[in-house]
Order: sequence, then C-alpha cells, then structure tokens
Amino acid sequence: LGDKEVEYDPRFQLYLQTKLSNPHYKPEIAAQTTLINFMITLDGLEEQLLALVVNKERPDLEEQKVALMEQQNGFKVKLKSLEDELLYRLSSSQGDILEDIELIEGLERAKVTANEIAAKQIIAKETEVTITQARKAYVPVAVRGALTYFLIDQLWVLDHMYRFSMANFVTIFKKGMDVADQSEEGEGGEGGDAKPAEGGGDGKVDLNARVAKLVDTSCYTCFSYVAQGLFERHKLVFACQLCFQVQQRSGDLNADMFDFLIKGPKASGIDNPLNEWLDDSAWLTCHALKEFEAFEKLPDDMVGSAKRFREWFELERPEEVGLPGDWKKLPEFEKLLLIRALRTDRMSEALSGYVKQIMGVKYVTSNPFNLEKSYKDVSPQTPVFFILSAGVDPVKDTERLGKDLGYGFDFGNFGLVSLGQGQEPVAEKAIETAYKGGGWAFLQNIHLTPRWTGGYLEKRCDDLDSAHEEFRMFLSAEPAKLPINILQVCVKLTNEPPEGLQANLRKNWLPFSDDFFESSAKPGELKSITFALCLFHSVVIERKKFGPQGWNRVYPFNFGDLTSCAQVAMNYLEANPKVPWDDLRYIFGEIMYGGHVTDFFDRRLVSNYLMAYMHDELLEGFDIFPGFRTPSNSGNTKDILEHIAVAFPQESPTAFGLHPNAEIGFRLMQADTMFNNIRELQPRGSGMGGGMSVTEKAKAMLDDIMEKLPDQFEMLEILDRVEERTPYINVFLQEIERMQILTEEIKRSLAELDLGLKGDLQISESMEKLMNSLADMGRPEGWEKYAFPSKRILGSWVADLLMRHKQLVDWTGDMGLPKSTWLSGLFNPQSFLTAVLQTTARKNDWPLDKTVTQTEVTKKSAEEISAVSKEGAFIHGLFMEGARWDDKAGCIEESRPKELYAKIPVVQIKAAMFTGVEAKDTYVCPVYKTQDRGPTFVFNAGLRSKTPSSKWILGGVGLLMDVS
Repeated sequence: LGDKEVEYDPRFQLYLQTKLSNPHYKPEIAAQTTLINFMITLDGLEEQLLALVVNKERPDLEEQKVALMEQQNGFKVKLKSLEDELLYRLSSSQGDILEDIELIEGLERAKVTANEIAAKQIIAKETEVTITQARKAYVPVAVRGALTYFLIDQLWVLDHMYRFSMANFVTIFKKGMDVADQSEEGEGGEGGDAKPAEGGGDGKVDLNARVAKLVDTSCYTCFSYVAQGLFERHKLVFACQLCFQVQQRSGDLNADMFDFLIKGPKASGIDNPLNEWLDDSAWLTCHALKEFEAFEKLPDDMVGSAKRFREWFELERPEEVGLPGDWKKLPEFEKLLLIRALRTDRMSEALSGYVKQIMGVKYVTSNPFNLEKSYKDVSPQTPVFFILSAGVDPVKDTERLGKDLGYGFDFGNFGLVSLGQGQEPVAEKAIETAYKGGGWAFLQNIHLTPRWTGGYLEKRCDDLDSAHEEFRMFLSAEPAKLPINILQVCVKLTNEPPEGLQANLRKNWLPFSDDFFESSAKPGELKSITFALCLFHSVVIERKKFGPQGWNRVYPFNFGDLTSCAQVAMNYLEANPKVPWDDLRYIFGEIMYGGHVTDFFDRRLVSNYLMAYMHDELLEGFDIFPGFRTPSNSGNTKDILEHIAVAFPQESPTAFGLHPNAEIGFRLMQADTMFNNIRELQPRGSGMGGGMSVTEKAKAMLDDIMEKLPDQFEMLEILDRVEERTPYINVFLQEIERMQILTEEIKRSLAELDLGLKGDLQISESMEKLMNSLADMGRPEGWEKYAFPSKRILGSWVADLLMRHKQLVDWTGDMGLPKSTWLSGLFNPQSFLTAVLQTTARKNDWPLDKTVTQTEVTKKSAEEISAVSKEGAFIHGLFMEGARWDDKAGCIEESRPKELYAKIPVVQIKAAMFTGVEAKDTYVCPVYKTQDRGPTFVFNAGLRSKTPSSKWILGGVGLLMDVS
C-alpha cells in the first residue's frame, strides 16, 4: 500500500464500486485493475421493461416464455447428460463394442430422445416466434420507458439535486401502466376495472389503442413524478428534450437541423442590407441557415420581401402567426429554426407550442405544488425531500397534511428538528423513535450538517426496510452537494415563490395588519411608507430576472429587510413631527438594504429608487411608475390589497424604470440558458440520429482552429526596434506577451487532443473537457484563464481572437499610437487608459493621482479618423445597452425598439485635473468588458444627457466593450 510492502492472503480479492457515471482514474489505476462497466444499456432496459409490460398485460405470454425457457434449458441438460453417459460407456467398454448390449441400447435410447427433443425444439421455436410476435406489440411502451429513464438519469447535469434511482423509476412506471386501466369514461381517477384487450381479429385496433394508452400514461406519470421535483426554469427543458428524443427515436428529427436549433451558429463577414430593422446577429444566423436546402433562398427572399418580413418580425407574438409568403408552408420544426434565427427571444413560447403539438398540452402545463397528491408515492422506504426556495416553508404544508391523517404534535407522533450545531443527536432520536414506533420525522436544513448528513443519515436512508409501516421521513435542504443515495431514494418536491411584481407586492403586503398601523401615532404616513417599501422590496427582488442589466451582482435581499425597515419607519415617525425623508432614505438604502449591496453602481441604483419613491407626494398619492398610482392611506389593509388586485397594470420593464427592450434581453438570456441546458443533456456517444459524433465534431473544429491560428510574434526582433519605452509602447508589448501565452496554450492543448483522438495518448479529464467544448462550440475552460473576458460562442470567439491579433500585428508596423485604438480588442484596457493619464501628466507636470479621464463622443466612425488625437487618444468598439447615443443631438436618448445594443461612434479619451465639481447634464456611465458587467468594470465615461441621470441609472444604462 503506497510505498510499503504488505503481506496478504493469496485468496484476497478487492472489489471497488463507484456511483459516478463517467469516472476518471489515473493511468496506473486503470492499468492495475480490471474495469467493468455495470451501467445498464438502452437495449437492456428496453428488454427488462418489456417483460414488466407483458407480465402485466399478457401474463399468459410471459408464463409461456418462462416455461419455454425452462423447457429449453431442460433439453440442454438432458442432451448433456445423455452425451456424458454415452462417452462414459464408450470409454469404459471392454472388448467388442458391438457385443455390448447395454451400450447399443443406450445409443438407441439416446437417438430416440434426441429425435424427440429435436421435434420439440422445432415446436418450441415456432412457439417462441409466436410469443415474440405477440410481445412485439408492447415494444413501444418499453422503448418510451427506456428513453424516459435515460433522460431522467441525465438530469443531474442541470442540478446536483436531480438524482433518481432505477427502483423508484420502475415503481412509477408500473403506476403509470395502472393509470391506463382506468375506465374509458372516467379520465380522472387512478385504477379501474377495464380489462386489457388481447389482440387478434377485431381486437387488433383495440390492442393498438391500448398500447398507445400505455405509452401515454406510463410516460406522463414518470414525467410528472420527476417534474414535481424540478425548478420551473428546468421543466420546459425536460419536456423539450423528451420530445426531441421521442422524435429522434422515431426517425422524425433531422440531426443537423436539431444541432442548428440548439447551437444557433452564425456565418461571418457578410454585410446586413436590412440593418434598419434587423440586427446583424440575426442576419448572420439566417445566412448560416441557408446551408439547409429548405432555406437556400431565405436571405434573398428576406431582402425581396423585406416589408412582409419586417411586419412579421415586429409582431409581439410572431410564433402564433403564419410566416410571410410561401414560408408559411414550412413544417413545424423548420419553423422553429426560422424563429431561432430571427426572434430568439420568443423561443420559450415557440418550443412550448411545439411540445404541445407533438407530446400534448399536459407536458407544458405546470402543475401546482400538491403535497397531498405527492404523498401517495411516499412509503416507509421512500422519504419526502423538499428542495427549498427563498420565502417558502414546507413545514406548514406538512403539518396541515399530518393533521388530516392523524399525525402532529398534538398526537405525539410528529418530530420536527431544524438542523444546526448540536442538533444531530436530537434528529437521530426523532428518526429512531418514528422508525421503531411509527410516526413522522421532519428534518429541516440538512445541508447545514454535511458530515452528519453524509454519515448517519445516508446510512439510515440506505436501510429503511425494517421501518414501522406508519413511519414517514421528511427532509428539506437548499440546493447543495448532498449524498447521492439520499437524493435517489426520496420523492423530491419543489415549491417556488410566486413570480411577478404584482404577486410579490401582494405577498409583501399581506403580513402587515391594521393593528400594526393603528399602533402608530401617524397611521396614514406609516401605511404609505410601508406600501412604498413593499413595492421597493418587490422591485429589487424581481429586477434580478433582467440579469446584469438589473443588478451587477446577485444579493440575498430577504423579507426581514422589509419588516425591519417598516419598524424603523414607525420609530422615526413617532420621534419626529414631520416625516424625516432624508433619514429614512439613508437608513433604508445605506444600512438595511445597502448592507447587502457591495457594488457602487448597485448602491447608486438603490439610492435612486428610494429618491423616486420616498418623498412628500407619496402621502397624497402619485404615479409611482407609469400606469400605477399609490393607494390612499385612509383605507384599511384589505382596501390596499384590493387596490393591488384591481389597479396594478400588466407588468412591463417600465415598472422597474427599464426600457421595454429589457424584456427582449431577459427573454434572450432565458432562451440562451435553455439551449445551454438542452446541449448539456445531449448523449455524448455517437451522433444523434445519424449526425456527426462528438469526436468527429471536435476533430473538425480542432483542424479548423489549427489552420486559422496565426504565427507567434518575433519578440526579440520587436524589442530591438523599440527606441523608447513610452506608456503606450508598454501597453502594446504587454498585450503581445499575453497574446503569445494564449495562442501557445491553444496550440499545445489542441495538439495534445489531436494525439488523444488518434489513440497515441490516453484521453485525460482535461482533454475530454476540451473535446466536449469543441463539439458544443463552447469556449474551453482551459483557455479561459489565459484569455480575455468574453460571452461569444467558439467560432465567433476565434474570429474575435484573430481580429485582436491583427490589431497587434498592425501596431508592430510603425509602433506608433493607432489613429483610433480598438479598446475592446485589448486584454487589459485599463492599462491603455492609464497610459493616456501618464502621458498627459508627464507632459503637463501634473500629479498622476490627481489626474482623471474625460470622455467626449465624436460624430465619426473609426474609418473616418484621419490622424492621431493631439490630446489623449481616440478609441472605438463600444456599445450602449439600455439607451442609445444620438449623433445629431450629441447626447443619450431612448433606445429604438428591439435595438438592444447601440453602436457608439469614436470616443476621445483625455486626461484632466480632478476638481471635485460634478459636471452638469452629465450621466456617469459605467463601462464594462462584457454583458456580465459587475467584475468586468473598466472605467466611468461622462456622457452628455438632457434628462436627469436618475432615468439612465434606473434604466441600467451602461457601455459594453463586447457583445455576443
């Protein structure tokens, strides 16, 4: 063991087992052990499920099959014993064997028996063919079941909590078949007396209908069982992948088109003639789509029928309307591809409609949380596991159900333990008491005690066979890396809080009673302030759905922040004759909520919301956002609830102060995440439905990148040409060094993978990750740590890399400052801005720490710049999100409809002495490297604005250096 010699018994054998589906061991372990793959295969599972189906529907067939198998085995044994007997007699016979009467008689008996067996085997084979034919009718049920299980088994790639055991699946699959037994009249109940049809003659149609019913009920029962334990964001992903796999199995899915759907590739280097209404990204995707025969004429047709395509493109719900011209005749799946190219923001709805058409409406209808219904699948051996979401308490629901069934604290048979330090013995006692004597044990927050959960609790969940028949165990935890065994054995349930501003506002207001307001000396004022706080809390919670445009970082705002602020408001109203707005805004924005906020621009956002909500007009009532007026503070809490229900308008980004385009950005982000999830669920073996395999895709991409990669810079030759190391020269030399490191790593890793794909090297974990990234068009993890921040897919990322390299090659020509520097093309753009400050500070003899950058947006594009700036430097490559730059007015203006990222003309960066005076009519706009914002912050750009800065702050307006 290790470096020590250990004596061992010659009979010693070591068996190791892992639950990991794709473990990576060191080469020496792989060489010294025999690795056996015990994972079930699709064909093997189909055969097992077919036996289950036939055993239920036609037990006579299954009995015949088993009897036939036993008979065949008996024949083999009989023939073997006859053969052994003859060989024994022949070997022990003495003298002339023709005079050995017993031997001759034995031969005759053997011959007769062999002939009888041969005759019976012929009959048996005919019977076997008949049984196989009869069983074939039920194959679709087994095929659908196996497909469903293998998808369910793969869901853990979306979230570690999604673990399901084969035993649980088989139980639910059987339950699904039982659901098919319900009478044809009553579609609701479970169980019935309808007898299965037994095929043949007039029953053939009935048998086909019966099989279709079995396929439907078994599949949907398994689907709904799993879906009740999935987060809302993953339910449509699950339904889509199930739909696509069913179509792939039936041969109705084109593998290349499916690949296009989930990856959304783009062509490159093609001008967009429709840029007045269509963004470049959609145009390039349409050009990539024309590779398919059905879409060959798409780009030309879009230009020729631009008006009709524009009308369709600008519809609010284009997926519900026919496509322009002859394109309306496209099959449904091809229509999805066109929506993917032109209106990706509507893909969730389009996919939902597609699944509804192929699988049925029930697969896209989310069932509400129903503990009573889910409890039917629970047993002493199958606990319940609540996956916790913020603001949801499953204990109350469990207590309510327990009360109806005779379990609770009052009955003395309900143990509730909230896990934490020192609570482990209490939890063990609660479980063992209920385990032996019957009762319910509820353990909350098991993620807080990982050692105990992975020790005692995991062992207990593995051994529940001897539990009392009335024992039930309930567990709850936030998503965490919990033991797989615990997750697999449980019925998992999720219950997420309501989504939407109105639902959250109602939920926030409900806990405040009339007594709370009446206990204040100024009940009206307190009511108005509390209402504004409830709306503010709803806004800060819901704003996160807009991603980085909503918040630079994610913050754990909770209901306690709201109640604490309401109590502070009451105390301050008591202590002051007038409402102390400044004090309240400071405490709410800088302490209560601000205590969570770490990003400067997010703190600025919180402050501006409170400035907009908390002022004297609130007491009289005003339009707190377009279309919604604050309620009168003279009514009671029920009146205000009614006001929320009746007066609240349809939710839109304007309620948050955002431009309506933010809704498109949110939906694009949603679609992006969904397709990433679907990609992760794809089988990694051979190509789906005849498409290229993972290794073939990776090899093609590898060869393409290797061919495009540029030569390395000759650093010694470049350094020899440097006469003076000015700040700008230093910036570009550092950029070249970083480019060298990145391209060297790309070449090394690709060459290593190439050897692995040829079989010359063993594929390591890092090589496998690189291979999967290349096949999925994703940016490889191993390159990211040497690269620049980016959100692009691999093809676009490589093109971007080559453009960055070209800028550096151009610089090495004369080593002078470019007329206009593509700031977005630098690894470290901050260093270039520092160089501007250093150069100006040295020239004017200013202290560097008192020097700041100033920005001035020109009216020119990069191509129109004829000479280097006399003061500072020209830069380009910036995009504005949340607004646009008006060239004529020279200031920020509202975005155009559906224009998410507006290009900014060339910007002049200058240095100036810091005066401490805030510039008037200027919006201090943060500049970020990517759409992720937050950690990619570069600098502040002062942009001229005719409207107050608060409009752009609430609108999340920012400049981005790169958009995907």
